[in-house]
Amino acid sequence: MRHASEIEREEFDALDAAIAEMEKRAAEIRAEGPLPPSSALRNFEPADQVHARLQLSGRGFLRKPSAGIDVKGDGSLVAFRGTVAREELEPEAGETPFDAVRETLSGGGR
Repeated sequence: MRHASEIEREEFDALDAAIAEMEKRAAEIRAEGPLPPSSALRNFEPADQVHARLQLSGRGFLRKPSAGIDVKGDGSLVAFRGTVAREELEPEAGETPFDAVRETLSGGGR
């Protein structure tokens, strides 16, 4: 988890436990309220800013699968997969962004 300048790492034995902790942390961050607009060479609205990045890495020998959630400055959640080249995940109808992360890391074929 990266939130402001803080970076935390945790290990979990099960994907469901990691997703549950991710959901809990995202709710805590969203409860802090929106970020103010920012200006650095151009203006950034809260929706353009990443308030926190919650990322999970699965098990693997060479390439560990990775997916997570960006908590945007306006409180919205964006699911993604990958590390350096992140690809945004679109939750299917009735799914949450956390469901999209779970499916990606469990080998659901997204």
